[in-house]
Amino acid sequence: MDSRVARATIDAEALEPRPILHPAAAFAITIGIVVGAGIFRTPSLVAGASSSGFMMLLAWAVGGALSVVGALCYAELATAYPQSGGDYSYLRRAYGVRPAFLYAWARLTVIQTGSIVLMAYVAGDYLTQLFALGPASSSLYAAAIVAVLTLVNWLGVRQGTAVQNALTAIEVAGVCLIIVAGLLFAPDGAALPGTGAGGEGALGLVLVFVLLTYGGWNEAVYITAEVRDARRLMPRILVLSLIAIAALYVLVNLAFLRVLGLGGMAASEAVAADAMRAVFGPTGSALMSAIVVAAALTSANATMITGARSVYAVGRDYPALGFIGRWDQARGTPRAAMLAQGGLSLALVAVAANAMDGFRTAVEYTAPVFWLFFLLVGVSLFVLRRRDPARPRPFRVPLYPALPLLFCATSAYLLYSSLVYTGIGALFGIAVLALGAMLLLFLRPVPSQRKESSP
Repeated sequence: MDSRVARATIDAEALEPRPILHPAAAFAITIGIVVGAGIFRTPSLVAGASSSGFMMLLAWAVGGALSVVGALCYAELATAYPQSGGDYSYLRRAYGVRPAFLYAWARLTVIQTGSIVLMAYVAGDYLTQLFALGPASSSLYAAAIVAVLTLVNWLGVRQGTAVQNALTAIEVAGVCLIIVAGLLFAPDGAALPGTGAGGEGALGLVLVFVLLTYGGWNEAVYITAEVRDARRLMPRILVLSLIAIAALYVLVNLAFLRVLGLGGMAASEAVAADAMRAVFGPTGSALMSAIVVAAALTSANATMITGARSVYAVGRDYPALGFIGRWDQARGTPRAAMLAQGGLSLALVAVAANAMDGFRTAVEYTAPVFWLFFLLVGVSLFVLRRRDPARPRPFRVPLYPALPLLFCATSAYLLYSSLVYTGIGALFGIAVLALGAMLLLFLRPVPSQRKESSP
């Protein structure tokens, strides 16, 4: 057993990620994950809970600022510990391999694969409106999207990031088109900002929706080991991408407000489609479908890139899972981990084809698990500063400990809110963690600390 462990450790050290990614690719991945289909759906929920148009726009700005605070905390962790694995690596260092495994297990089984499948279904639903393939059209499109994107990223990181750059450009162009259409070409007599149904106490609920729409920016740290000059550039990538996203979110909501008004936004079930229809007529709906498809594909592809890195990191720590912990140096990607993630995603597509509503609900009910680990990552910043004071830290969070405490408080509030809103459904996430804990009874981690990779 000891010889197998040693051999697995040597293999893992010999084949590790190399810093070959241009910083622009990391920037595109961050924007691609965050600016997904959510921005085309949640504005109506935010408008319904807002007391005025000003409060709604302020909430989007505050959400961006809070996300930047979190990005500053992650920037310190990413530059101090520039390893592939992101949150998994930080949790492992702060709390040990077993709590970290539970997080990686939750990502693999529901959080990441669920996000991939949901985005594939969003794209499939809109593609079906343009060209239907029969009763199972959405499922067929979803399966094809998962298979094609998995193949692209299996071929290599250059292929995956090239597709990501192209999709992100299309997505951002589409969002900018909505902004220009709403601000400059709104028809005469378009609704103006007014008073909504939300009260003063609704700000907390508004921020829950807003911060969920900003979610995903932390995924960029999973490729830190592959970004050129990551120790110097990762803070800029994280912060600048979120500033750009916040600007897009505020402007696109201002455009919706200009066309539909606060009441119109709150009453709309497809706020972006209704706004584009008001400006361009029936053509606007088809155009909006194409924009949403691009956004969903962008998020799905970026999630595949980052998700496979956490799967790979787990494989390196557990010899029994060593087959997914191998890095293909020639292709610059964890090919086995990518296939494992793609295969599980296709299995979830098959399940979702028969019970989509239940599947969506199950994925949403994992929110408490996500925010729990997000909070633990924030706390790990304090733990690692105390435990590892001599560690070189190219970037330090400004205003420490105030900003990390704000990040932890925000995560704790969202954990509480997600528990309140899901209620007994949160037991689904607990069941997922319990299954992962049972697997730990049969898995033994690598006993010795491996040599780190340093971009």
